[in-house]
Amino acid sequence: MATIEHPTIKDGWFREISGMWPGQAMTLKVEQVLHHEKSKYQDVLIFRSTDYGTVLVLDNVIQCTERDEFSYQEMITHLAMNSHPNPKKVLVIGGGDGGVLREVVKHECVEEAILCDIDEAVIRLSKKYLPGMSVGFDHPKVQTIVGDGFKFMEDRKNEFDVIITDSSDPEGPAEALFKKAYFELLNGALREGGVITTQGSENQWLHMPLIAELKKSCKEVFPTVEYGYTTIPTYPSGQIGFMVCSKDAKLNVKKPLRTWSEEEEDKLCKYYTKEIHEAAFVLPNFARKALR
Repeated sequence: MATIEHPTIKDGWFREISGMWPGQAMTLKVEQVLHHEKSKYQDVLIFRSTDYGTVLVLDNVIQCTERDEFSYQEMITHLAMNSHPNPKKVLVIGGGDGGVLREVVKHECVEEAILCDIDEAVIRLSKKYLPGMSVGFDHPKVQTIVGDGFKFMEDRKNEFDVIITDSSDPEGPAEALFKKAYFELLNGALREGGVITTQGSENQWLHMPLIAELKKSCKEVFPTVEYGYTTIPTYPSGQIGFMVCSKDAKLNVKKPLRTWSEEEEDKLCKYYTKEIHEAAFVLPNFARKALR
């Protein structure tokens, strides 16, 4: 079988180099390139690494690795889900690898979870190469739609308790998901008291102006807006953040409304706990100042 080559891989190492994190790069040792294709929307690369398992790369940027994906999937999901008193209907925008869906259906109160991703290739290839994440698609409460999240939400008003935007970085096809117009759509699609989480413009070490601008846009739409973060080795500088917003001005999303017992946490989660939920919003002083 012919060896698959890719411009990001040289001398057996994948290199993630981007203008979004100037002067630094993430490298992973490659064991085998499993797949490469150019979908209608983006360049899709999947390889097996020596130490991080299977890796999904979109437009030359790591989206997930089997070793550390749970810290992102659990946090972007449970920060929102456990801030809502009774989330029955949940929408995931993006998230074609299925990881967020896997986390959403851990909540027994959920009656319906809909995923809308614009790129069928991500869904198709995740089902083949990332079974531990794409298991979310197999759940009986899940419905999958291949399409534009903007268009989908324009037709859905006052329908969802929680909406989670699991997008790639604010470049290329995901750029519009970081603008005020998108948050207005989210607000309209939420029921009263609804909660959203969205990938929060990356990293407080690298992107404070972007994060501050995103928080400002969110505050023009939602009365409750907070920024939290998680640690994850294969994202730039080892962190990624989330905006957690609610239509309920009195809701404190920094403290979970619903909690699992310690035994349930041990069974359901590798990263998230009720203590981690609260700790996620405790920011270093430079970030706290920038987001005042």
